Amino acid sequence: MSPNPTLFTILLVAALVFFAWSCYRRFSLITLGREENRYDNPGLRIWDMLLYAFGQKRVVQKPFGINHFVIFWAFVILLIANLEFLVHGAFPQLGLSALPAQIHHFLLFAFDGVSLLTLIAIALSFARRIFFPPPYLSTQYVKARSPEAFLILAFIGLLMLAYFGFHGAEIALGETEAAAYMPVSALVAQFIAPYPSLLAPFAAISWWIHALVLLAFMCFLPHSKHMHILTAIPNCFFQTLGKANTQPREEFIKGNSFGVARVDQFTWKDLFDGYSCTECGRCQDACPATNTGKPLNPRQVIHAIKTNLLQNGPLVQEGGKPVVPLIGEEGEGTNTEETIWSCTTCGACLQACPVMIEQMPKIIKMRRHLVQMESKFPEELLNLFENMEQRSNPWGIAPSERTKWVSTMNVQTFETGKTEYLFYVGCAGSFDSRAKHITVAMATILDAAGVSWGILGKEENCCGDSLRRLGNEYVFDKMAKENVRQFQEKGITKVITLCPHCFTTFKNDYRQYGLELEVIHHTEFINQLLQQNRLKLNHQVKELGNIVFHDSCYMGRHNDVFDAPRQVIEAATGNVPREMERSRENSFCCGAGGGRMWMEEFSGERINLNRVSEALTTNPDTICVSCPYCMTMFEDGLKDKQAGGTKVRDVAELVAEGLK
Repeated sequence: MSPNPTLFTILLVAALVFFAWSCYRRFSLITLGREENRYDNPGLRIWDMLLYAFGQKRVVQKPFGINHFVIFWAFVILLIANLEFLVHGAFPQLGLSALPAQIHHFLLFAFDGVSLLTLIAIALSFARRIFFPPPYLSTQYVKARSPEAFLILAFIGLLMLAYFGFHGAEIALGETEAAAYMPVSALVAQFIAPYPSLLAPFAAISWWIHALVLLAFMCFLPHSKHMHILTAIPNCFFQTLGKANTQPREEFIKGNSFGVARVDQFTWKDLFDGYSCTECGRCQDACPATNTGKPLNPRQVIHAIKTNLLQNGPLVQEGGKPVVPLIGEEGEGTNTEETIWSCTTCGACLQACPVMIEQMPKIIKMRRHLVQMESKFPEELLNLFENMEQRSNPWGIAPSERTKWVSTMNVQTFETGKTEYLFYVGCAGSFDSRAKHITVAMATILDAAGVSWGILGKEENCCGDSLRRLGNEYVFDKMAKENVRQFQEKGITKVITLCPHCFTTFKNDYRQYGLELEVIHHTEFINQLLQQNRLKLNHQVKELGNIVFHDSCYMGRHNDVFDAPRQVIEAATGNVPREMERSRENSFCCGAGGGRMWMEEFSGERINLNRVSEALTTNPDTICVSCPYCMTMFEDGLKDKQAGGTKVRDVAELVAEGLK
């Protein structure tokens, strides 16, 4: 059936031209972005695309994701049917019926069944958005019950109904012998067969509804959030290989600008992310800032970048200047400064995104502009930046104080060619009164295991983690170069760290400076010592009672270290630690990452209180951590919650207790 091929051909050509023009206008804006290599290792990229785009790996991690899985694969399968519909509508002599009968019949059966599954999935999506929309489907500018969402769902639903309508009419009219292979359409035919005079008009109306809705959907697609149908699959191909746990270096040459203040200063991939966002809200649901009432919403950040590009891009293409600021007062295409400074860089948004959008790195780029180009940052960071630059630690304490913790121990400095491991104590482990206990515990463990280790003592400098995450790339760059020079001169190749932030900085960031180290976190190292029987405990630690473990973001999500600390706790206590509701990849931030350790929280609930409340629901006697930042945040939170009966211990402290 193909009513009036000439009229349909005119409409089809017009729709295709409009679709192509719309795509060109949208995609040409991507070329405004800066160059970035996202083409290396094509084999791995293809595999990731198959896994995350076609396999929908992250989509199905939430129960309702199965519904989207059905819709996605229905779209892929019915793409064949709809292409045939378009071709057959313009050229009635062409169609899938020319294929061998077995293949044709199989396709008819598949199209019929998949269309029914799609109709059910669309009905469920309607019901979800109308009756029980989860909070994360809505933001300030995008609502769960948005007209666009309902229009798209209505388009898809109408396509399925029209499909059954004209195929059912064909069967009832006896124009096809496919009834045996199209059970749903055959059922429709039974319902309409008693009305023979209406069959031909019903068939024509159904056909034209299908045609017009399909063409309208094609025209609307590039102008809606559903453009992700075109971009999400390639976005999975262009994703960062590995973890997006570091940022690119900057060249500090006179005349350069730093960070991002205009949308065309992002890379092309940053802009492509905006088109790829499905607005599913999973990043929003995972974000600790959003969950505690901060102005940051990672989905809204991406939405703002896309909106800004659409508003400013055509002007920039013509040589004009942007009219909508990327950073400024609140508006749909603008990110406020408070939004940018609310990020803890925990990576939860990166972990949650089904189409591999990189929200957090974009925030760091905007921070770099504020810090390095405008000197605009929260007031409390001024002392931090000065202390880091002048004395290489956040508190501005004299470097001579770094070795005060060794007063009760015989600790050797690292000797080139003699010492195997550098024990990099870090700023917290050297200066913070509570973290010093962890340092002593780890030194005790290293001695008990007979490890060849030493420290840098007064020569040790800060790794610069907070500086880089806060956008002060200039000072970080100087600090990193000095540390790299020192490590290379001393022949340091193996480093043990107490802090996950030091761990990830040496392991990932310093590679950009040509330093290849074997970096190991103290929980991993202790676990190795125990498994190799180089470290033997004198007794199991029972006095700390029920233990719940908290995953550090920079150990877990950013570096995939989950099992080692748990195995150490089990070895030290004889019991598997309890788990919080949000744990491992889905762990909730303590609130101190991204330089937030040195900043106040002025809006919403304190992030550490949210996490402490969750920990207390497990009725723990002890909360076990593997990060000095987490230690501080939990101890402060327990004080605020007046939960003095619950203790906080580092993994190393448990093991050191077992050595007594």
